Amino acid sequence: MKVLVVDDDEKIIKVLVTYLTKEGYMTETAMDGRMAVEKARQWQPDIVLLDVMLPELDGLEVCKEIRQDSDVPIIMLTARDAETDRVIGLEIGADDYVTKPFSPRELIARIRAILRRTKPEGRRDNDRNVLRAGEIALHQYNHTLTVQGNPVELTPTEHKLLELFLTHPDQVLSRLQLIENVQGYSFEGYERTVDSHIKNLRKKIGDSTGEPRYIKTVYGVGYKLAGDHHA
Repeated sequence: MKVLVVDDDEKIIKVLVTYLTKEGYMTETAMDGRMAVEKARQWQPDIVLLDVMLPELDGLEVCKEIRQDSDVPIIMLTARDAETDRVIGLEIGADDYVTKPFSPRELIARIRAILRRTKPEGRRDNDRNVLRAGEIALHQYNHTLTVQGNPVELTPTEHKLLELFLTHPDQVLSRLQLIENVQGYSFEGYERTVDSHIKNLRKKIGDSTGEPRYIKTVYGVGYKLAGDHHA
């Protein structure tokens, strides 16, 4: 899931990006209103965290602009606790309103709640939380994988990688995005580490090295899960 973080306070952006990355979200940032509108249209996030007090365009105007052509969930962030601000924000299309200072954990809980209501991740079998692509079935409730109905053992890192691909079908994920979402940080030589994990994961899901069916290489960038196999 992709989160657009909009705030003119660099410290707040860094804190939010750190927490969101650890929770498995991909992030993009903007520090003024006009940039926020542009990135919302180009990057098409799954949810927007939007500060009210912004240069160029304030958060309320940004919310109006985004709402002209998108129903992406928006959580407004503000240092002001005025009831009129809350009412206006909700009336123009915001989904939630959080007052600063806030707990990053509480904010992430609100993000999850909104995304559960508006954009369930991947295909899930009733309450069993099964993510599927072709003949692959990743059972999240007990962290197991089956390929053509046969159980396949994954390492924790391989499980995280496959889950990331299954919840972002047909989306190109860079090696940096993959390692940061899986490990929470990057390090020197991470590219080779990612390639090694992908090689092992491909073997386990039955992907050929030359013409992989599921995890495609995007040369010079990273990898993606072929969208035509996702259900």
